[in-house]
Amino acid sequence: MFLKSLTLKGFKSFADATTLQLEPGVTVVVGPNGSGKSNVVDAIAWVLGAQAPSAVRSQKMDDVIFAGTAKRPALGRAEVTLTLDNSAGLLPIEFTEVTVSRTLFRTGESEYAINGVNCRLLDVQELLSDAGVGRQQHVIVSQGQIDAVLNARPEDRRGIIEEAAGVLKYRRRKEKAERRLDATEASLLRVQDLLREVRRQLRPLERQADAARRHGDLVAELNALKIFLAGREISSQRLRLTALAGERITLAASEQELRTELAVLDTGVLAAEAELTARGDTDLSDEMVRVEQLRERARGIAAVLVERRRSMERDRGQLMDSGVVANLEGEAQRLRDELASVEADLAAVGPEAETLAGEEGTFAEQRRETMASIEGISNSTSAASAAAEVRGELRSMRTSLERADSELRRQRARVESLRQKAERLEGECERLRTECDTAQAAEAALVADVEAAEARRIAADAAHDSLVASRQETAEEASRWKARAEALNQALEGARARAGAEHLAGVDGVLGTLLDLIEIDEGWESAVEAALGEALQAVVVASPDTGRRALQSLQASNVHGAVLALGSRAGLTNNAPSGGEAVRPHVRSRHDGVPALLDAVLGSAVRVAGWEAALDVALANPAAVVVTSDGGRFGPSGWRIGAIGGGATAAALEEAQERSAAAAAELAQRDTALAGAKAELQAARQHENELTRKLDAHDAGFTANSEALARSQSERRDAQAETETLERGLGDAEERTERERTRITELESLVPALEADEAAEAEAAKARGEARARLDAQAAILNGRRKDLEVRNAGLHERQAFLERRLVETERRLEADTAARAEAAQRREAVERSLQAVERLAALVDLHRHSVEVRHNELLEIRRRQSDEVRAVAQRLEGLRRRRAAAEKELDENRERSRRVEIDEAEVRMRLEGAVEALRRDHDLEPEYAEQAQQPEVPEGTNPAARVRDLERELRLMGAINPLALEEFNELQARHKFLEEQLEDVRNTRRDLMRVIKAVDLEIQTVFSSAFADVSTHFTSLFATLFPGGVGRLVLTNPDDLLNTGIEVEAKPSGKNVKKLSLLSGGERSLTALAFLFAVFRSRPSPFYVMDEVEAALDDVNLHRFLGLIHEFRLEAQLLIVSHQKRTMEAGDSLLGVTMQPGGSSKVVVERVSSSA
Repeated sequence: MFLKSLTLKGFKSFADATTLQLEPGVTVVVGPNGSGKSNVVDAIAWVLGAQAPSAVRSQKMDDVIFAGTAKRPALGRAEVTLTLDNSAGLLPIEFTEVTVSRTLFRTGESEYAINGVNCRLLDVQELLSDAGVGRQQHVIVSQGQIDAVLNARPEDRRGIIEEAAGVLKYRRRKEKAERRLDATEASLLRVQDLLREVRRQLRPLERQADAARRHGDLVAELNALKIFLAGREISSQRLRLTALAGERITLAASEQELRTELAVLDTGVLAAEAELTARGDTDLSDEMVRVEQLRERARGIAAVLVERRRSMERDRGQLMDSGVVANLEGEAQRLRDELASVEADLAAVGPEAETLAGEEGTFAEQRRETMASIEGISNSTSAASAAAEVRGELRSMRTSLERADSELRRQRARVESLRQKAERLEGECERLRTECDTAQAAEAALVADVEAAEARRIAADAAHDSLVASRQETAEEASRWKARAEALNQALEGARARAGAEHLAGVDGVLGTLLDLIEIDEGWESAVEAALGEALQAVVVASPDTGRRALQSLQASNVHGAVLALGSRAGLTNNAPSGGEAVRPHVRSRHDGVPALLDAVLGSAVRVAGWEAALDVALANPAAVVVTSDGGRFGPSGWRIGAIGGGATAAALEEAQERSAAAAAELAQRDTALAGAKAELQAARQHENELTRKLDAHDAGFTANSEALARSQSERRDAQAETETLERGLGDAEERTERERTRITELESLVPALEADEAAEAEAAKARGEARARLDAQAAILNGRRKDLEVRNAGLHERQAFLERRLVETERRLEADTAARAEAAQRREAVERSLQAVERLAALVDLHRHSVEVRHNELLEIRRRQSDEVRAVAQRLEGLRRRRAAAEKELDENRERSRRVEIDEAEVRMRLEGAVEALRRDHDLEPEYAEQAQQPEVPEGTNPAARVRDLERELRLMGAINPLALEEFNELQARHKFLEEQLEDVRNTRRDLMRVIKAVDLEIQTVFSSAFADVSTHFTSLFATLFPGGVGRLVLTNPDDLLNTGIEVEAKPSGKNVKKLSLLSGGERSLTALAFLFAVFRSRPSPFYVMDEVEAALDDVNLHRFLGLIHEFRLEAQLLIVSHQKRTMEAGDSLLGVTMQPGGSSKVVVERVSSSA
């Protein structure tokens, strides 16, 4: 890659569009001072993304726009376009030429473009960074940068190497990750604070929620059981009510039926009695005798008539009817006439059959001749079928050939693509194998580091938790002692106020209250205060005189108060009674005179265990004071239970204050230790997270590389296998294609002749078809005539035979006896008349006989029915009387049952209404819902009613609960879960960020270490070249910290015993700086370098050495040098001359040194 051209328009002194054509090798830019030579370097730096105005020798960025001259106005924008040759593919873009342009308007707007497409500055920087052109543009050495390298801090020199090595992109990633890490710290602390607060609220609320949940479950179960029992009760009552209503209706219907039955029975009894009386008046004997006599007479007459009619019918059968003969003679004549007509028709059929037979013979001969000629033609070869077969094969072959040609082209393209893919995948596999081997070697160290970091974090976490707990205990103790000190102070102030001590401040000899002057053993505070009694509210003074003055002062101030004067009770001693422990030994004082006062006040005071024992001792010793541990007092002035003070004394106050201060100091120490532990824990977590992220990144990278390697190998094998398969198939396909072409040529030569034969054969087939159609039509006509003739002839013969048979039969019947015709007719008439008279008489006799039989049967039936009816009436009357008595008894019983049902129905209705009302009132439910409710599960061995009693008892024992606790607990628990998830997310994010930072740090160390080693080696070599006999080297300021260490340059020319750059001459300093820069260039090569008058301070000898270095680099990269040195001009491959006319703009002249030579 090299700079191909540079176009400037409106940039600094280049007002007109100026294009510089650049070539590989060394290009020297020359020209007089002020002509704009250095502006060429500034333009290259500016178009490559320089942002600081000082980088292009300006005070502000819009100074790069042409400002105008006396002859030319100022321009509104500056534009620079740089074209790079990317034939080598160093830039990650698929173009052999890449054009980068930058435009700046006076309004401040700026535009970047790559190949004419607008883009961002970051896009330009990232595009060039992979080609060795960093963001800081170390490849451009402008005026003054030599001194900047020499005078730079060690860290700045490190920056030059980092930029050349491509470390800056890792720095940017690390800075971005650190910013995100800092942002998550605040989120982590906030979430932890919220989580602690929620946990503090969650514990007590959980107990309330459990109670509320338990209460709710019991109430729900109780309500479900009550609803079930209520539904069962309502269903039972409704069923009972329905049954009672049905029973009531049944009883009412039964009662109605019984009443109806009684009415019917009464009517039946009366009717049966009347009918039984009427049956005895009827007699049928006389009529029965007369009817039987008539019946016997009619039977005799009927028998006589039957015999007479049978005799007459025999005589009539023997006679013959003569009317049949006339009919037979007419039938015979008709048959003869019809037979003559049929014979005439048969005679006419013969000639017609002969004519038809002749015509059929002629047609048969004609048909045989025609069919013989047609069959002879049909037996010849079919040209039409051959032509159709050839055309079909030809079409198929042409289609197949087209497909084969298309498939061959596709397969050849596919084979070429697969070969390229296999080559690319082979290189990819080799690269991935190297990366996997490197990653696998580094994994064991990363795992060990992560385990060590985890152990450190666990230890730090345990130490932190221990310190948090101890700090909490210390804080509670400090708070407790502080509260005690404040309470004791308030108690002492109250005692002083009650004693009037503040009004005695001006009286000499006032010592204070008794509580200010004494010390009490621990555990005896309440007992001592109870024993002192009113003395607690008195002020202690040094003497009785002081007491007198104190009382006068109190009186003058009109204030109530009491005084205890030391020495006023000298010699007074009180002996403590037996039965308890003396109080006086447990009270002390460091003030003179106070012990004697305590002896007087507490000498008779004793302490016992409880108030009952104290009361017994007080009764036995009326003058003594008996106290208890809880502050009870029993003495001459009265009895009291319970303490009235708090055990406050000055000594106790002082102790509480000391303890409070000590606890506060210890709390401060705990806070300091906790801060350290927290810092250590944070550092341990950060270290662990960094190592874990590094390991995860390493594992992810290794996994990704392994998967990518496997995919690449699989794809390469598949590509190779497919290539081999396709290559084998190509040869076979080409052979098939050639055979198909040959066959197509053969078929095409056959088509014309076959088509001519096909046309001739079509005409012949048409003629044969027409002839065959004519024959078929004539044959159909003859067949029809033959069938008609045969049918008519057969019908006539069949008719002739039938008529002949009928005529013979008729004539035979006419030949029978004709002599008896007359006599038979007369006898038949006489028999017929007698037979008719007998039949009329028989009918009349049958009619009368039938009437007599009917009447006789009727009389028999009437007499039998009368007997049965009388017997039945008697039985029915007896049954009706029994049924009436039973019905009356059943009616009485039915009325009694109806009254009981009405009472039960009223009771059930009242119970049902009560149950429904209770269900609606207590549960706000309708009865239908309760009746459909299923029985809830109850513990084994119990029933729903017993379970209800158990639940009600358990709810009474639970007492009142917080009904909102469960809802509040669920909400708080959901928030707690949400905060835990947020906390885990933040922690995971921090761990990921720390892993990224660690991975980036390791990458920076690796890259920088490698780059520094190379630069150091090349610097030593180049320094020896530029300073023969001299020694130069690069030294790390902090070798143990490769992330932040700077770089020092040590230079010792031959003959000088100095190492510091400041002690060298100007030329030596410049040459040393050049050695450093060229060492960087050689270690991490870039495609081009731009230098602006870097050799100006060199003498001839050093210039010669510099040019020798330039000669070495001209084969490695493109160099663009701005110079005034003639020898530098001579060393260039081409010269760019820059000139400027007064009041004009810069112009450029290009000259190739080799061509001029």
